Amino acid sequence: MYNKAINGFTTAMKGLSLTFRHLFASNAKRKVISVSDDNYFKQLEGTNTIQYPHQKLPVPEVGRYQLDVEIDDCIVCDLCAKICPVDCITIESIKSTTGSIGETSDGSKKLLYAPKFDIDMAKCMYCGLCTIVCPTECIVMTNQYDKSVFELKNLNYEFADMAPEVAAEKRQLLENQLAERQAAKLAAMNKKEGDA
Repeated sequence: MYNKAINGFTTAMKGLSLTFRHLFASNAKRKVISVSDDNYFKQLEGTNTIQYPHQKLPVPEVGRYQLDVEIDDCIVCDLCAKICPVDCITIESIKSTTGSIGETSDGSKKLLYAPKFDIDMAKCMYCGLCTIVCPTECIVMTNQYDKSVFELKNLNYEFADMAPEVAAEKRQLLENQLAERQAAKLAAMNKKEGDA
């Protein structure tokens, strides 16, 4: 029993000495260097971690991080929502009753309104497929990698800038136009049958 106690004490002292050696070995801050630097994997001096948020790692240009949408450039083609493997993009569209409603920055005609364009970043797997299929490049991946929130619902980003009242008005206009077309079609069919 005496040997077990000494063995336990010796083991604890070895572990504590290792801890104290690393604790007081270096009190210098880690130098933040780019991944492309030759000495990136040879950093032995300084602490093991950077002092976040005061220090931040450099972000690679090809990194995949938070999504952003320039809604004015969106033609509401729904390709991003269709290709998303985890269904984190939700888009609603309303057809314009007057034809073109404007142009994007690359000159594409906008024929649909977007009353809803939501991305649930809690579901997003950062694959980047949505950015690849977008014909107007309105959806892009930013260099923002840290998005800490207290509530999960705060990771649901809403990009549409159309007020609910305006969206309801556009829906009603479209329904009225479709009803008028249907009535005109029925009248034409009745007239055709009457002439025959």
